[in-house]
Amino acid sequence: MRPCPTPSHHWDGTLRPRRPRRTLTVTPDSPTRVLRCAQTARCRRCGNRIDRHATTGPRPVSLHPQELPVNLVPAAYRWHLASAVAYPAGDGSPWCRISHPTVCPAGIDQPTLPPHLDAIRRHLALHTRRLIDTALLTAPPTLPPPAAGTDPACQPQHPVVQFLYTRYIAATPVEAIQCVAQTIRRTRCTTPVLAHATTPGRWTLMPLTPHRPGPRALALPTADIAVYDLTHLSYSEQTRWRTQRCPTHATAITAPDLALTDWEPFDPHLHHALTATRLPTHPGPHP
Repeated sequence: MRPCPTPSHHWDGTLRPRRPRRTLTVTPDSPTRVLRCAQTARCRRCGNRIDRHATTGPRPVSLHPQELPVNLVPAAYRWHLASAVAYPAGDGSPWCRISHPTVCPAGIDQPTLPPHLDAIRRHLALHTRRLIDTALLTAPPTLPPPAAGTDPACQPQHPVVQFLYTRYIAATPVEAIQCVAQTIRRTRCTTPVLAHATTPGRWTLMPLTPHRPGPRALALPTADIAVYDLTHLSYSEQTRWRTQRCPTHATAITAPDLALTDWEPFDPHLHHALTATRLPTHPGPHP
């Protein structure tokens, strides 16, 4: 069945005025190409809704979607928004926000919270249990133990990617990195950044730190890590990877972004547990 079209006249026969269709656009001098200030998503650990906001630093923050009274939140856990940017402090108003990792029921290091915030954590834990019971949230599958005398398969889920003389850690495997641009249907583009007819990167083993550590630096493992190197590509191609766009939307200047890029600056002290020390067993498709 086809949907009924909107009639061009009112019931009394008068002409119904047609309003011009308005679309959101990004000005050329805008510092960001994201249309929405808050990126709604789901926590990968507990499945509850979160709002991702940009910060003054290189990493976005995941905030609890509801505002809370200031007198119920300790000063160390307060966040506020100003011009779509999240700041880790109060703004003098009677309301504030709190980061989701603070109240996440699946967090690793859960701090001791006041009774009101602990009640929020229990409510989120109950919602997580409902998602698990209805099969809407599942734990990541565990790989079977390798056979005797064989090495386990190496497939980095958070690969380290190097381009523009900087290392980043991705949120998904290389072949699953999705374009963040908006299509003409006002949906997110489903084309991966590693699209067909493009030159792929090279998996190589590199030192954990590109420079020699100083005498006061924290001691780190000396083993090499697997890095998806893109430095052999042209500057335009590396910029396309940095903006996380497919080849079609890389040249579409008027196309805005519907999501924040998944790149996080690589920190050897924080991300050394996610790195791989061997080259991937299946490096993925080569367009």
